[in-house]
Amino acid sequence: MRIVLAALATLAATPTLAEDLVFTLVNDSSQTVVEMYVSEVDAALWGENILFDVVEPGVSGEVTIADGLDVCDYDMRFVTAEGGEVEDTQNLCDLGTYTLTD
Repeated sequence: MRIVLAALATLAATPTLAEDLVFTLVNDSSQTVVEMYVSEVDAALWGENILFDVVEPGVSGEVTIADGLDVCDYDMRFVTAEGGEVEDTQNLCDLGTYTLTD
């Protein structure tokens, strides 16, 4: 089963200065992802939740970060319905697929 996840950053309505970052999010964990946040590495605050729908275990979908930034390295934070949280840092320009596991 596949779903399409559209992700927009806070300033998505403004013209983009850089290419959107697109990757596939695969939920290989046993938990349902209900929120996903991204920010530039070492930013003081997280952006808004960029998921429009929950991501059930075993589901994958395309995520687009359209924040207009010309950066590749992002901090990511995932929150699950079961109360779990996972944080990671990735170079999203080089990433084709990001897989969440237990």
